[in-house]
Amino acid sequence: METKDCNGTILNEGDSVTLIKDLKLKGSSQILKRGTMVKRIRLTDSLTEIDCKINGSEIVLKTEFLKKA
Repeated sequence: METKDCNGTILNEGDSVTLIKDLKLKGSSQILKRGTMVKRIRLTDSLTEIDCKINGSEIVLKTEFLKKA
């Protein structure tokens, strides 16, 4: 199986993605706004999650909230 974004497009290591929804980070008051570009994603063992770095913070995002840029 392959990791796919909300539209079913296959995601690869190092791709850039865009958030399709405002997301509140757990344990933080920070909100990631819709349209935020995330560059150089890393795939995880889970097909529904990716690792990334936003504003210097390591974050795991669900692929259902992402579309390939």
